[in-house]
Amino acid sequence: MKLIKLAAIAACVLSASVFANDPIIPVSPETKATTTTLRDKAINDNSAYQILKSLTTEVGARHPGTPGEKAGIEWGIKKLKALGFDKVYTEDVKMNGWVREVEKAEILVPSYQKMVITALGRSKSTPKGGLEADIVHFKNYAALEKAADNSLKGKIAFISNRMERLKNGGGYGPANIARSKGHELAAQKGAEALLIRSIGTDDHRNPHTGATNVAMGYTAVPAVALSNPDADQLVRLMEFGHTPKIRLNIQTKDLGPIVTKNVIGEITGRELPNEVVVIGGHLDSWDLGTGAVDDGAGVAIAMATGAFIKNNVTVNPRRTIRVILWGAEELGLIGARAYAKARQADGTIANHVIGSESDFGAGPVYGLQSSKNVSVNALHVVDTMAAIMGNLGVSRRGGDTSGGPDMIPLAALGVPALNLMQDGTDYFDLHHTPDDTFDKVNPEHMRQNLAVWTVFTYIAAEWPGSFK
Repeated sequence: MKLIKLAAIAACVLSASVFANDPIIPVSPETKATTTTLRDKAINDNSAYQILKSLTTEVGARHPGTPGEKAGIEWGIKKLKALGFDKVYTEDVKMNGWVREVEKAEILVPSYQKMVITALGRSKSTPKGGLEADIVHFKNYAALEKAADNSLKGKIAFISNRMERLKNGGGYGPANIARSKGHELAAQKGAEALLIRSIGTDDHRNPHTGATNVAMGYTAVPAVALSNPDADQLVRLMEFGHTPKIRLNIQTKDLGPIVTKNVIGEITGRELPNEVVVIGGHLDSWDLGTGAVDDGAGVAIAMATGAFIKNNVTVNPRRTIRVILWGAEELGLIGARAYAKARQADGTIANHVIGSESDFGAGPVYGLQSSKNVSVNALHVVDTMAAIMGNLGVSRRGGDTSGGPDMIPLAALGVPALNLMQDGTDYFDLHHTPDDTFDKVNPEHMRQNLAVWTVFTYIAAEWPGSFK
């Protein structure tokens, strides 16, 4: 034990000496002053809100493989050009398309009642006329794991755990395993289908769809999300001693190979054009609503941030600001993985200085978090960003981050990332539901996001040091 402690101390001393020899480059007074001016102007700017209004109204839902997605891509190209980006282009992303067609569910026994459901991503179809079966209730995924293999023949597995509401969205991961992997487990147990309480925090009859862990093809059994009030109804029926029998009719379609796109706009760096600061959101959405909070808001915030900086400084920042509107995030980070793979292949991954994605709705930003990929000698820059964001209600936070879902593939390749932490208290009331619409977005919160993202993006692009 003593040898281990001595080795650890020696390593810390060595690390400290190495870091001590590295130059610490301060954020210049001029950069701080410009950033503060931009912040104070952005907090009164409605451009992000107006961009979101255009996307959700003139395009609407943007599910991969649909006319709406194609219209969204065309909208993104046209809007980036209109906003004055120096360079606008797209990159093809290959994938297998999937769409829903029929969704119907009814309680047959002990009393007839209609239920509100939606198919989970890449769910397979039931037989054409649907299937009828008793449900077997499991309080959570772990309870279903304990069931004997092939013990649910002729039954429908029902998982009823409720997601916990937390400001940072921390209740999502623990609940989400039922959605992502439950279909495989239900099939292993012999079930005819999987029925889960929606992974969401609302009490509305709006079911929450979402991705499963199927990259291509279909789930192992039909996989369905039930609105939370309907899930409660099933649980109450069982509390009265009944065994509900239900009819499910889910019809979906595999579109086969399709091509979607990542849409990219750049503000070219004046001195280091090959070094890029990545910001963005995902352009695709589920088909139930109009994709306002997931992730139209992130798309609008990123587009507005790049344009706002471009139009409110006398010269472009030192580095290139690259706004990426990722494609096909909802079905498995498909556009993000393609983007990262291409940069790894062409050797330009090292040019990615730092990045972040806005993909947690339209709530106000309250914290700034840096990833472990940010070097010790660059942490003072993040602290400076947080200090300038301070009067916007933002404070410096600890922990690690990937910088958002579509940043995960880049962060895995060593790209430093920041998390501009949004208040997600109500996010999972709307996420992946028909209620994800523009009227839920607060324009004041969008202005605050624009101001916060402007601070991060401008300093990251202007500071001459390395974040790695």
